Amino acid sequence: MTTTNVLDLPGVRPVHRIGFGAMQLAGPGVLGPPTDPARAEAVLRRAVELGIDHIDTSDFYGPWVVNELIAKTLRPYPEGLVLATKVGAYRDHHGGFAPLGHPDALKSQVHDNLRRLRLETLDVVYLRHTVDRPGITLEDQLGALVELREEGLLRGIGLSNVTPEQFEQAQAVTPIVSVQNAYNVFDRGAAALLDRTAELGVPFVPFFPLGSAFVADSRVRGDQVVRSVAQRRDVTPAQVSLAWLLRRSPNLLLIPGTSSIEHLEANSSADRVELTDTDVAALDDLVPEGAALERAQ
Repeated sequence: MTTTNVLDLPGVRPVHRIGFGAMQLAGPGVLGPPTDPARAEAVLRRAVELGIDHIDTSDFYGPWVVNELIAKTLRPYPEGLVLATKVGAYRDHHGGFAPLGHPDALKSQVHDNLRRLRLETLDVVYLRHTVDRPGITLEDQLGALVELREEGLLRGIGLSNVTPEQFEQAQAVTPIVSVQNAYNVFDRGAAALLDRTAELGVPFVPFFPLGSAFVADSRVRGDQVVRSVAQRRDVTPAQVSLAWLLRRSPNLLLIPGTSSIEHLEANSSADRVELTDTDVAALDDLVPEGAALERAQ
């Protein structure tokens, strides 16, 4: 990664704009242990060797498996490594992500993440905003995280899966250090929120940055365009998608995930991919800004 491609997480620390999303280190369906635990550990070690200083994880992944794997592999943690996690949900008996947003449950989840990651303080905790009980407000949920921040158990509060209105509502309660919503070359549904966070200097962390969880006819056509650009630049389609995101807005902070060292190495070098104005225009035209794709089931 280039040393100058850095973005500040307010109140936490600056990090390189290409981090690592750890979800794919769990087993199939993000359930259970990795198929090849040694390879999963090797991916984490290689990420640190490459200079990646921002890892996104959660107790949801496995569940619990990925956090325990990170602690086993990387402790004692390298100086400057930012670990971000999420609360507000749990895995149900079918492997789905079910809401769990009561303030007391959020506090319990923070403590669970601390214990499994073997940390005294979490760098960033994202509130995956869902409401599973009547009468529980966003202000109530944020208030629980603010209390934990005041106790020194976390440094920064982020939001995940929110609307522009909810982002503004949250900003009135406490500073939001980053937002994590879906956004990629195929799915532009969060464009308005991305532009608003850029205006305020708040990092935006797109999940599914490669668009792998979305399906649509336009996605199939878009794949052809991305592959064509990749062939011209002699890089991978994933590198093209990530390079486009880095060009899209200066506040985008990427967390591509993989269980492959080869893909990890390619993804981490996406900030060195030089797209021409023609390439960018072709990618821009794939999907109108503000248009969202259907999530795959």
